[in-house]
This record gives sequence, C-alpha cells and structure tokens, in this order.
Amino acid sequence: MMLREVVEQYIAWRQTHGAKFKTGGRLLRLFLKNVDGNAHCDAVSRAHILAFLAGNGPLTRHRENKYCTLNGFYRYAVSRGHASRSPMPDNEPRPPKSAPPHIYSPEELKRLFDPGTMKLTKRRRGHLDAVTFRTLLFLLYGAGLRLGEASRLAVTDVDLTQRLLTIHDAKSFKSRLVPIGRDLARVLKSYMSARATFPVEQTRSSFFLATRTGAPLAPSTVQAAFDRLRLSVGINGGTATRRPRLHDLRHTFAVHRLTDWYRQGEDVQRLLPVLSTYLGHTDLEGTKVYLPMTPELLQQASSRFAGYAMGGGNA
Repeated sequence: MMLREVVEQYIAWRQTHGAKFKTGGRLLRLFLKNVDGNAHCDAVSRAHILAFLAGNGPLTRHRENKYCTLNGFYRYAVSRGHASRSPMPDNEPRPPKSAPPHIYSPEELKRLFDPGTMKLTKRRRGHLDAVTFRTLLFLLYGAGLRLGEASRLAVTDVDLTQRLLTIHDAKSFKSRLVPIGRDLARVLKSYMSARATFPVEQTRSSFFLATRTGAPLAPSTVQAAFDRLRLSVGINGGTATRRPRLHDLRHTFAVHRLTDWYRQGEDVQRLLPVLSTYLGHTDLEGTKVYLPMTPELLQQASSRFAGYAMGGGNA
C-alpha cells in the first residue's frame, strides 16, 4: 500500500475513533508534499523526517506537533504491517516552554467590558457590531467557553429560563451542558432583545451570535477586534512571544473560579473535577494548564494550607 493511502487510512481511523484530527490530518498531508506519497512507507528515511521537522525557523511548538503526529502515524503503520520500521528520530530536542496565559485583573475586565469602550472600535469592525462583540466577551469569561463554542451556539442552545447553554461538538466531538449565572443570563437576555432588531434570520436554528449579515463570527475578525480593543484600553502586558489573548478570558474564568472557592472556604480538591467537567476537559491534566499560579491564588492557597497545618480544616 502506498504511503499516501496509508496516511488517508490513518486519518480516517483517528476520526472514526472520536478525534477531529483536523490539524493532524493537515500536517500529514503537508508531509506528503515533502516526500514521494506514491512510494512505500519504508521509502521514507530519517533524513526525510528531520528535514520536515526542521522547517525554516527556530525550534517551536509547531515542530513538536509535527513530531507527535508523525510518531503516531508510524506507530499505526508498523502495527498494521504497512511499514517494517519507524524512521522517527529518538533524540528529538525538547520544545520551548509555553508562555503562561495572561490572567486579566478585575480592573482590566471592567475596561474590556465597558460599553463606552466598545463604541471606540465599532466602526472599524464592519459587520461585527459592538453589542454582539461585547456579548461574546461576556460568554468567554462568564461561562469559560472557547471561541468556537460560543460562535457555534444556535438560538435554541441558549435556554435563559433554565439558565443553561448546550455546547455541541466541542473537542473530541463531545457535547455538554453549561449552567450560567444570573448576571450572564441578564446579558444574554438583553442581547436577544437587540438581536431581534437585526436584519438576520430569527429561527431557533440560526446562530445566536451573528453578524449584521447573519453569518457566524469569523475567528480572524473577532481576534483583530479584540486586539484593537485591548490596546485601546491600555492592556499591553505579556511577553514578546505571548501577548494577552482572547482565549485568556477562558483561563481567567478558571483562575477566578478557583480563587473564589478558596476565599469561600470550599473543598477545592473535591470541586476541581467539577471545574474540569464544566470546561469540557476529559481529565484534570487538561484543566491544569488553565490554572497558572497568580499572586492572589497563591495567597488563598497558602492561607488555606496554614489553616490546615494549625488544625483548622482540610486543605
């Protein structure tokens, strides 16, 4: 069987077993452009692999993604008898550590959510109006949603009576129910009233967050609008390689939730799996990356440990 055929078979196998595998499939097809896809799997040498991994720039996380994708493919190919060996190098350098997410302070959040600030960038965003954009930001922070999850919400997925959001086909094709608080429900109710005046489709299956043309929100448009908003309100922190991002609103939701639990004296260890499920993670490892140790979180955790050490309760 030709390499190209095995690659397509592997992609289909991964997707059949519950993985979207869009990035992995794209990387494998890119790999085929660098080798002879009509040759046998064993025709690929270690030199071919190293050339594909090296790329044209410095060592990045992208190289790690390419390595993991190819490694998984060759494990599959060898186990199915399509390849007699794996050409993957066994001395792959460690990837650089990811920069920590930016956790927005309450004061920064106030600036981001200020309706007056939204008007400053309204005319620059074309069909993405201020009320839709502001509602999106509230969903990302108030419910900890991913941008794609919020953008794909249909009108019927937003139950304001039960204060419940239905998230369909998140990562690994999983769906979940997301309870929301009263404040966020009021924001969504207000948006529903405004949306009713838009010249867009008003059916229950139409997009909840829509542009003035009724189209779903484009990630590139939203990201560009957020970068302009962030700079306009003076949020310029971060590092040269990681500026405050739109996705960091989700990280901020997780950290603020954990901090509040500590402050309220809740059993944090018991509640961590609840937070993990709420965020749509399959295990706690996925949630750990959302919880960088901020000064306030460290203070709350230290206070809890001090109380535990003195016999005041469970940590």
